[in-house]
Amino acid sequence: MNRERFIALIRTEQKSLRRFLLALCCGNRDEADDIAQDALVKAYLAIDKHEDQGKDTAWLYRIAYNTFLDTSRSRRTLHPIETLNEQPDSSFAADRDFRYQPLYMALEQLPPKERSAILLYYIKGYSVHEIADIVDATEDAIKQQLSRGRNKLKTLLKDE
Repeated sequence: MNRERFIALIRTEQKSLRRFLLALCCGNRDEADDIAQDALVKAYLAIDKHEDQGKDTAWLYRIAYNTFLDTSRSRRTLHPIETLNEQPDSSFAADRDFRYQPLYMALEQLPPKERSAILLYYIKGYSVHEIADIVDATEDAIKQQLSRGRNKLKTLLKDE
């Protein structure tokens, strides 16, 4: 991959990647932004090693996902979900945050692998095969993570 192609990839995927990381971080914007920055630096440093032109987005998401896992392992603490007491950007943002808070709280209780499978499948729209490539797992493992994640979310969100 050359520098120009990397810049084009980041321009098209930056917002989407940040939303993915925000969901993985259960709404913690600061943590998601830190991970996004680290992931983009890692990706930039690895552009010479990436040659599969058809899978640029999956390559970027794999780096972001692995950076998230590395960060989670190193911190080994759960961060509380952002509260609505912080200054929202707009009333729409506050409404959106409030509406999704039960989902963020439920996602926070899922193991990282199940959480990422759910987010990549339902939020990002990736196929099971694509998710398996991104997280370096088998398709059967992804199907199992999706099934377990769905069942846990149903239980957690049942009262909502």
